[in-house]
Amino acid sequence: MNSPISPGSKPRLRPETFRLLRDWVNERAGLQFGDDSAYVFERRLEPRLAALQLEGYDDYYKLLRLGEQGEAEFEELIERLTTKETYFYRQDYQLEAFERELLPRLVQQRGARRRLTVWSAGCATGEEPYTLAIMLDRCGLFAGWDVRVIGSDISKRSIAAARRGIYRQNSFRVAPDWLKPEYFAACEGGWQVDERIRRMCHFGQLNLLERARASLVGRIDVVFCRNVLIYFDASSRKRVIDNLYERLLPGGYLLLGHSESLLNVSTAFELVHLSSDLVYQRPVTGQAGEEGVL
Repeated sequence: MNSPISPGSKPRLRPETFRLLRDWVNERAGLQFGDDSAYVFERRLEPRLAALQLEGYDDYYKLLRLGEQGEAEFEELIERLTTKETYFYRQDYQLEAFERELLPRLVQQRGARRRLTVWSAGCATGEEPYTLAIMLDRCGLFAGWDVRVIGSDISKRSIAAARRGIYRQNSFRVAPDWLKPEYFAACEGGWQVDERIRRMCHFGQLNLLERARASLVGRIDVVFCRNVLIYFDASSRKRVIDNLYERLLPGGYLLLGHSESLLNVSTAFELVHLSSDLVYQRPVTGQAGEEGVL
């Protein structure tokens, strides 16, 4: 039960209620928050109490678990707790290795199909998938191919922003000088991605823990899942990696963030040493041909 609130005072998030909220987020989305995250929960969720006319965080937890609008509010909760920091050409050393070493290999491996699908798993507001689409366009290796870039994120608002494809200057802070003049047009609110590049990209809301939902992306040649696993607990990381492995075609590649690895997570992948990076590859053990709908 919530403690009585005196006029003008703010509701406080009790430790036991914080643990219930944190565990519910972990169970539903796999996201991991330490004991030091209580202030983050309290600060980011306080506006929801006023919006929903709730007296305190205990009532908020009950609404999440039992209320008719619990499912919709859980999406709002995730929006407020997840990090959406991204920008064009992030971790460029890895992108250079992808362009110089992996793309020529994929041309040879997939030449008979002339089809290439790249998935940005945890794409936030879309800068990464658009970066990948631009790289695939500029490299000139896939002219005449069916090339698709898929972007997914658990945040519905981030996916909506990705579909709009409009970005402010902060998203270009490490981008090469030619990027905006060649691939963007000035518009109200910033710069919008060229329509031809937007047509290459397909976006959908997706919780990476959900195997059935993940199947909607079809079979993939390359997965970028960078700086995503760090937010999951150990068991959730394994579920995510198992889902990504299942989506990858034999011979397909998985690229993680610079601080992430599959150590103690999965032994299903083979480690591939590139000149400036380490990536993971699904062994070439068979063929599959399932198509996605995202």
